[in-house]
Amino acid sequence: MRVVIAEDNVLLSAGLELLLSTQGFEVVEIAADAPAFASAVARHRPDLAVVDVRLPPGFRDEGIRAAIEARRTHEALPVLVLSQYVEREYAGELLADGRGGVGYLLKDRVARVGEFVDALRRVAEGGTVMDPEVVHQLLAPRAGDPLDSLTRRETEVLALMAEGLGNGEIAGRLVVTENAVHKHVGNIFAKLGLFPADPGHRRVRAVLAYLDSR
Repeated sequence: MRVVIAEDNVLLSAGLELLLSTQGFEVVEIAADAPAFASAVARHRPDLAVVDVRLPPGFRDEGIRAAIEARRTHEALPVLVLSQYVEREYAGELLADGRGGVGYLLKDRVARVGEFVDALRRVAEGGTVMDPEVVHQLLAPRAGDPLDSLTRRETEVLALMAEGLGNGEIAGRLVVTENAVHKHVGNIFAKLGLFPADPGHRRVRAVLAYLDSR
């Protein structure tokens, strides 16, 4: 699996390259800024990109904006954002197309190599992986938020959906039956007015519904 890394911290990028190379990934290029990342993606057409939110020269949101643009121009390139920061607006935009193949993890909360590698593979295969803290900030209620209509349990289910868990995994986490989770998910979709022809994207769209009303 071919990977492009966008990270300006030399020690961190070197560590990621070493780690990935021992896990069967091929790091084809490391980019230190957003323009270099865009060029690397165009040149290598990687299977996965690992991107920091803040890159030179501004160290604000250059990395995640470059990741969003790369997904637009390179057929929904799988992207895992690995950062110290939650960039709320762009995190929502990254997820908004509903095509999967996205992840957002916080550097200081990645505790196990195995879990990190598993997250990379899930994103590369089209899954969605979200750090619980990112989910918490995305789901923080606002005035007039449609999520206010959800029950406490439905909100818990929605948060776990946003982490990329399936109904069976959610049932195990909450110690309830899978049928109960299925009913909660149906209630969430109904309350948020999500009735698309293709139900596969509703899990991501449910997390983003409140963003649509901003």
